[in-house]
Amino acid sequence: MKKENKEKDNNTEKDNLRQKKVPSKSKIKTDVENHSKKDKIALKNNDSNDIKTSISFNLIEVIIIILITGIIVSIISGVIVYNNYDRLNINNKYEETISKSELSKFEENYNKIINKYVEDVDRDELIEAAIKGMYNYLGDDYSMYIDKDDSSSLEESLRGQYTGIGIEISSMYTQDGNISVITKVFDDTPAQKAGLKVGDLLISLNGVDLSDKDAAYVANTIKYGEKDTHILKVMRDEKEIEVELSRTLVNINYVHGEILDKNIGYIKIDSFGATTADQVKLALDKFDKNITSLIVDLRDNSGGYLSTADEISNIFIEKGKNIYQIKDREGKITVYKATNEIYRKFDKISVLINENSASASEILALALKESAGAKIVGTKSFGKGSVQETEILDSGAMVKYTVAYWLSANGNSINEVGITPDIIEENVDKQINKAKEVVK
Repeated sequence: MKKENKEKDNNTEKDNLRQKKVPSKSKIKTDVENHSKKDKIALKNNDSNDIKTSISFNLIEVIIIILITGIIVSIISGVIVYNNYDRLNINNKYEETISKSELSKFEENYNKIINKYVEDVDRDELIEAAIKGMYNYLGDDYSMYIDKDDSSSLEESLRGQYTGIGIEISSMYTQDGNISVITKVFDDTPAQKAGLKVGDLLISLNGVDLSDKDAAYVANTIKYGEKDTHILKVMRDEKEIEVELSRTLVNINYVHGEILDKNIGYIKIDSFGATTADQVKLALDKFDKNITSLIVDLRDNSGGYLSTADEISNIFIEKGKNIYQIKDREGKITVYKATNEIYRKFDKISVLINENSASASEILALALKESAGAKIVGTKSFGKGSVQETEILDSGAMVKYTVAYWLSANGNSINEVGITPDIIEENVDKQINKAKEVVK
């Protein structure tokens, strides 16, 4: 646009030059520079005035504003916390810590024993004895302190996996000394492949005589020892048998399934571990479509994870129906319902129980009865209606304590009472046949 204007007014500019003397380049430059300097001075003065204005803003006023803002924020925060205290404090409602005076009592007696008792005292064992004493005081068989060795074994059992050779052992004390005996051999493990059997007596491990060793020594040596391969000598029918076994990762199989009749399936659940629900599904998957009735055997199952009982109940119970209820220390009751669609539908279900069926077993038995129409067969169950939480301490030991009571789907308590079967059958050999009659 500028170029067009310049060409259009060209003649006019020539006439002006003739009539008017054009200033020299130096004059033009000087005028521009002078004008520019004036603008810079003015701009500088304006900036200076602005800076002076911001600095001259009363510092005391700034401080007062900050203080007032802080006070307002504090008041608002306080009101919010006050109005929501119950919700904010729900997890710490029962949290209380030991007072200095209470701690000093313990410390005083501990120091007296350590410094004045006539015999040497193991400090760690003394502390553990004190902790066990606190749990013993509760008078609750299910609240206890479990040392590191026993806690790791319990964790492994419930987790469903451990490193070992695939046996369970227990110790018997006789006049001749300690005897460790195999009480269970797991399928598809080094122990089973080596031919070990239930009832075998353990004589030696890696050449070490076991007559003065307990089951914990054998288990810990195999699981945590430096060797991966072990030489185990056992006694069977008065004959000594020596086997070599290499430890491996053992998956504990808690569920056994089979077909009893053309249309009757059978599953035996030994424990409610972390993998039990998946194992139940695998067992059911092996049944063909002709299996319309089911027997669930919970005899001699002492329980396990509450969450696992919930998972297994969800396999059989219609979505939305009650599974169990929890009553906390304040008497508040929370109802837990089936949240999944039925995994496998059966026309009829019977549940086998006995005096050793406890806790999670009783939860499942009653859930199947009250929400899935199952019939219970056998003898009265153990009657454990309490719920425990477990925590691993920094030392590796475990504490277990009762936190609530559970009720059946319909709100019934069986604590210290047990479940009375719909059909009582005392004869162990006839119990399965009685369960079959129920579901035919």
